[in-house]
Amino acid sequence: MDVMGDKATLLDTGRFVQAADREDPGTAADEMRHRLAAEAGDVDAMSVLGSLLLRRGDLDGAESLLRAATAEGDRAAANNLGVLLHQRGYADEAAGWWRVAAVAGSAAAAHALGRHHRERGDEPAAEYWLRQSAEQGHTLGAYALADLLEHRGDVGSERWMRVAAERGHREAAYRLARALDRRAAEERGEPAERGEGPVPRGRGARADVRTPAGEAEQWYRQAAARGHRRAALHLGAILEHRGELKEAGRWYLNSAKDGESRAACALGFLLRDAGDEESAATWWLKAAQDGDGNAANALGALHAERGETQTAERWYRAAMDAGDVNGAYNLGLLCAEQGRTAQADQWYRRAAYAGHREAANALAVLLLQGGDAAGAEPWFSKAAEAGSVDAAFNLGILYASRGDEASALRWYERAAADGHTDAALQVGTARLREGDEQEAERHLRCAAGGGSAEAAYRLGTLLDARRPAAAPPALGEPAAEKTECEEWYERAAEQGHRRAQVRVGMLAAGRGDVVEAARWYRKAAEAGSRNGAFNLGLLLAREGSEPEAALWWTRAADAGHGRAALRLALLYARRGQLAQGQRWASRAVELGPAEVAERAGRLREALRQELSA
Repeated sequence: MDVMGDKATLLDTGRFVQAADREDPGTAADEMRHRLAAEAGDVDAMSVLGSLLLRRGDLDGAESLLRAATAEGDRAAANNLGVLLHQRGYADEAAGWWRVAAVAGSAAAAHALGRHHRERGDEPAAEYWLRQSAEQGHTLGAYALADLLEHRGDVGSERWMRVAAERGHREAAYRLARALDRRAAEERGEPAERGEGPVPRGRGARADVRTPAGEAEQWYRQAAARGHRRAALHLGAILEHRGELKEAGRWYLNSAKDGESRAACALGFLLRDAGDEESAATWWLKAAQDGDGNAANALGALHAERGETQTAERWYRAAMDAGDVNGAYNLGLLCAEQGRTAQADQWYRRAAYAGHREAANALAVLLLQGGDAAGAEPWFSKAAEAGSVDAAFNLGILYASRGDEASALRWYERAAADGHTDAALQVGTARLREGDEQEAERHLRCAAGGGSAEAAYRLGTLLDARRPAAAPPALGEPAAEKTECEEWYERAAEQGHRRAQVRVGMLAAGRGDVVEAARWYRKAAEAGSRNGAFNLGLLLAREGSEPEAALWWTRAADAGHGRAALRLALLYARRGQLAQGQRWASRAVELGPAEVAERAGRLREALRQELSA
């Protein structure tokens, strides 16, 4: 017979759950009815009234009733008597009565007895009784058995954790989700996360519910819906990762209101990204006051952006005191920005010694700027070995400055493999010098795709050299479509790369698009490109604008362009301004190249003879 206490939360919460076939003796009338029946010798009434008094805290009144009912063989009374004795500190006697009830078939007593043996360190006995409880359908028994098996590394733990979760145990649902999360990470080849931190911020697709990641999300959702604040935190992080920010914010808010500081911090970032800095600061403040170092760092960064450096420094120190090494690193950045080099060195070192790789890189840069290359190298190496892409690139620069191109290239390749744009450019350039065009192209594409204008230009040059020379379009034929090399030139040109701008102008002129050519030549010339100024002058001269052409040729010649000087010499000679022509011819002879110097020399001699005639 199912009776009071068979499904009670015994050691965890002290709550008792009324069995389905028993009335709830919560009212005064019911209590009086049970009391009268107990006085008349009704065993069930004794058991029910004893459990009621036990719940109320009347241990003396409950004990006599429970002992009397137990003596008559009531297993629920035996279980609850064990609870009462445990509360009084008589653990061994309590275990004796739990054994009596468990042998009689009480799943709740078997759970309590299993917990008792585990607390005593007797794991075999604990497993036996917890398994008895779990197999009888007791939710807490299933959870306690799963916890014991997981502690021992037994693969059977997940089965019982799942059983408890399916029966509504929210902590079991959360822990099952965490186990599935770890399995999903292992399947992706990532290190399995053992801590409680949320998943990284970013964007991702919804996971299939049949996969560990998809199933984990479902269990997080169930646990969160039952009020589990850490499950709500993880669910919010999964939703944010997927881009479902509104729902993510709702779960972060629920978790934060329940006191989860990491959720308050995450909510702050979500609000900051949405443009609501004031609300973000409110949640960061709450989290930071609860000891969240990440939130303290976020507050420090917010005040630093506003120029409130003293407040920023206070929060960075708070982050550091909370055990967040980023606090020391951020203090170093703040001091470096203010020119307080000694203090920056101090804070960078503190963070670097604690294993902060970017702090190690920043310290090395600081030392290098101070002329201590020997001191910088070990810190660059430490940061690079720890995975800092910037440090690997900086090591490449350091070795290149010493003329050790092989070592430099090795570090450039390592940084490039991790997506460092400038490192990919360096590797691509080195491969070009070696004649390995295939590898050069691969790295240049990576660098150009990462936004490097120089890489886009060099990639355009590489592709340009491969394409056959195009014949000028026949009259009436449509202009040819832009080639891939021209697209890369244009990408570099739009980023302000002057040589690319000149090249785009030349390709446009080759297609007969004078307006487009002039636009790019002008951009390059105004940015200081002497080739751009020279080509713009040629274009203007062909269009009949010789005076303006002369202005751009003058600018190019003053910047050292020999052909521009020769063009000016010819222009002035044609106008009859022989002295000016002779002067520019002499300048062209000085600037070269050889064929220009030769022509300019002949022109200069002719002008000299004309002037002396």
